[in-house]
Amino acid sequence: MIDEISSAATTQNMIDEISSAATTTTVRHHQQDVSLYDDEGRPKQTGTMWMTSSYIITAVIGSGTLSLAWSIAQLGWSGGLVVMIFGLLTLYTSHFLADCYRGGDPITGKRSYTYMEAVDNILGGKNSIFCGIIQYANLYGTSIGYTIAAAISMMAITKTNCIHSSHGKKTCHISGNRYIIWFGAIQLVFSQIPNFHKMRWLSILASVMSFTYSLIGLALGIAQVSENRAFKGTIAGAEAETHAKKVWAIFQALGNIAFAYSFSDILIEIQDTIKSPLKVRAMKRAINLSIATTTTFYVLCGCIGYGAFGNSTPGNLLTAFDKPFWLVDIANLTLLIQLAGAYQVYSQPLFAFIEERATKKWEILGKEHKVQIPFLSSYNLNIFRLVWRSLYVVVSTLIAMLIPFFNDILGVIGALGFWPLSIYFPVEMHIKQKKIPKWSGSWILLQSLSMFCLLVTLAALIGSIVGVLLDLKTYKPFSASL
Repeated sequence: MIDEISSAATTQNMIDEISSAATTTTVRHHQQDVSLYDDEGRPKQTGTMWMTSSYIITAVIGSGTLSLAWSIAQLGWSGGLVVMIFGLLTLYTSHFLADCYRGGDPITGKRSYTYMEAVDNILGGKNSIFCGIIQYANLYGTSIGYTIAAAISMMAITKTNCIHSSHGKKTCHISGNRYIIWFGAIQLVFSQIPNFHKMRWLSILASVMSFTYSLIGLALGIAQVSENRAFKGTIAGAEAETHAKKVWAIFQALGNIAFAYSFSDILIEIQDTIKSPLKVRAMKRAINLSIATTTTFYVLCGCIGYGAFGNSTPGNLLTAFDKPFWLVDIANLTLLIQLAGAYQVYSQPLFAFIEERATKKWEILGKEHKVQIPFLSSYNLNIFRLVWRSLYVVVSTLIAMLIPFFNDILGVIGALGFWPLSIYFPVEMHIKQKKIPKWSGSWILLQSLSMFCLLVTLAALIGSIVGVLLDLKTYKPFSASL
């Protein structure tokens, strides 16, 4: 998600130019270049605390925001407090991650440029393998969730326009399969664009789109509360057919909230953009500001959405509105645009991981064929990349058609990533970095926190899986609708 300042090729060209110059010029240029590169030969970064805060806020605020009102509806008015607790836990462990940018010595220790590198450098062994499995499973699950969310947005636009054109006389039942297929077709094309997720304009566009639909959802919620002239909702939250279903819904809501805070695995990449030597201090300040901002925004969106619709709050808040239709359409369109890019942001790292390892084992898989595209520059076609990425998109699209349950899928993804990525690894790396003695007071408190969050994660995972199974009892495969 974070663009590098320059490519390795550019760096090499600069080095070649220096080596070919005269001796005196070489010394002068070398002295200048030293100021441009860090101690590991990479271009020095220029990010500030404010820039870092904006990166984090952009990473956090996404489609998970739209499920928070439903989550609070399952928990009742205490749900706002639960959201704040998740925010505090994320804040606490994110500070641990900030200290893990360098392994060992905080000044001279080996840098980690990704979350997995930090785990490997500090913990090593099977921890890095476990981290990789969780990370990439989380990335794949997110692509399925985004496919479902995008289809819901397209269905919502069609339904809103249908209701408006009929002057409210029609209920307008919309089938979703074609929209899921359309989104999959878009991703088939995008997935063949190398490093699509590193395009600078994509991050800017995603940021603008995220804030647009989130703010529109918040504004529409406030307008609905004003129209109702009262806050709906109860202390206990939405009722269920049985006590067991109520418990599962509460657990699933925890998974949805966890998904909304699932950004720990990119914090180290963001920290790498900060200029030295203030990386750790600036990162911690940025974490404080960004998590305080997003948590406040989450509580507002969740509570106002619940206050507007009470116990009947839908899983995706935007689907609750049908007027003014043009504003609802804008919100859903911006969500769709953001999801189209976000799908690749989450998928391309997995593409690269598989392709790198496959070509190392079988070199022939890396062979490329230059193809001339009319009116465009030539394209380097790789058969393995074409087949593997297409298969990835097709399978994720089929799964989305089989189980198009927005909140259930978000709950599963959030639960899978919350404990290992946001709690377990940060806590274990902190213990190793600070050399906290086993069975000391600090060690016991940290392990107790980790165990408590593991229980929450297991509850959220079970609740979300049960939600999928319950929905499958009444759902006919390949018949998504709104």
